[in-house]
Amino acid sequence: MSGGAAQSGESPDTAGNPDQPPNGRNLGEPPKDQEAGEPPAGNPKTRPFRMAMTLALGAGGGWLFYQLAMPLPWMIGALVVTTALSLAGAPLVRPKRLRLFMVPVLGVLLGASFTPDVVDQTAKWLVSLTALIVYVLLVTACVAYYLARVAGWDPPTAYFSASPGGFGEMALLGEAMGADDRKISLNHSVRILITVMVIPFWFKLFEGYEPGNMAALGDVAHISIKDAAILVGCAVVGFWLGRRLNFPAAQLLGPTLVSAIVHMADLTKAHPPQEIVAIAQVVIGAAIGCRFIGISLTQVFGVMLRASGITVFMLSTALAFAWVLAPITGLPVTTLWLTFAPGGLAEMTLISLSLGIDVAFVSVHHMVRVIFLVSIAAIAFKLLNRVLEKRAKGG
Repeated sequence: MSGGAAQSGESPDTAGNPDQPPNGRNLGEPPKDQEAGEPPAGNPKTRPFRMAMTLALGAGGGWLFYQLAMPLPWMIGALVVTTALSLAGAPLVRPKRLRLFMVPVLGVLLGASFTPDVVDQTAKWLVSLTALIVYVLLVTACVAYYLARVAGWDPPTAYFSASPGGFGEMALLGEAMGADDRKISLNHSVRILITVMVIPFWFKLFEGYEPGNMAALGDVAHISIKDAAILVGCAVVGFWLGRRLNFPAAQLLGPTLVSAIVHMADLTKAHPPQEIVAIAQVVIGAAIGCRFIGISLTQVFGVMLRASGITVFMLSTALAFAWVLAPITGLPVTTLWLTFAPGGLAEMTLISLSLGIDVAFVSVHHMVRVIFLVSIAAIAFKLLNRVLEKRAKGG
C-alpha cells in the first residue's frame, strides 16, 4: 500500500498522478449525460440485447465453473467472465435493477436458517461482535489515514473509500460531502471483487471445504403453491418494509427479517428452490463484474493497485483477529475469518451458505458491520477530518 508523493506545486490528484486520466476529467468522470458512479449507458436501443448477452455470458461462466466443481460456481463464474469482458471493453450492461429483485431471494434463504436455537445463542456472540466493531474502527482509521496522508487524497474521498462495507451508502454519503464518488466506487468494487474471489478458493484449496449441495434446497417442480406464495410474500413484504424503515441494504435485511419471523413461527419450512438461487447468483456475480464497464486499466491502474493492497490489508487484519478470538470464543479460525472478511453483505451470505459455515452467525455479524458503518459514517468522518487538520497544522 504505497502511494507516490505529488510533484512540487502539484495537487496529488492532478499532474503526475497515475490515478488521473489524460483527458482532464476526474477519475472515471462520466460524460455529462451519464449519472455519476454509473457505467456508460451506451445506445438505449441496443440495451435489451446487451443485457441478454451479459446475463447469458454470466450464466455460461457459472455453468463452466459448476462443471469444474469450483466453489460458489454460479456467482464466481459470472463474476470472472463479466469482469474480464468489462475491462476488455465489451458492450455489457450492469443488471442493477435486476439485482434488486434477486437479492431478496438471498434474504429469504438467509432468514430460513434462523431457528429458536439460533436466537438463544446470540447472547454468546457478544465477544465476537465487540471485536468486530474494534476491527471495523481500526481498519477504517488506518486506511483512511493512509489514503489522506500518504496517497494525498482529499479527506472525504479517503474516509468513504476506507470503510470495509456499506458500498452504496458510502458512495452516496461521500458524494454529499464533496468526495469523488467514482474513486469511492472503484475502491469498494475492487474490495468486494478480491474478497469474493479469495475467500471461497482459500477455503477450498487450504481448508478442505467443499461447496454445499444446492440440491438440498429442493427444486421448482417440488415446492408447493402455498410455500411458494409464503416465500414470495416474505421477499415482497420484506423489501417494502426494509425500504420503508430505511434499512441499510434494505433489499436484503428486510426479507431476511420477515423470513426469519415466518420460519421461526413454523409457518413454512421451505427454502427458495436451487434454480432460483442459482439465477440470483448469476445476476449478483454479473453485477459485480459489470461495475468495471467503461474503466480503462491504463487510466486507473494506480487506484486499482492501491485498492488491492488495501483489501489485502483488511483480509490480513481480519485473519489476525480470527486467530486471537479463536481460543477465546472456542470457534474455528476459518469461521471467524469469514465473519470478519470485508466482503459485501449479499456476497458473504452466499459464501457462507455455499461452504456450509454457520450461516446465522456469519450473517448476523455482517449485518452488524454494515449497520454500524452506516450509522457512524458522518460522525466518524468529522472526527477523522479534525485529526487530519490538526496534523496538517502541526506538520
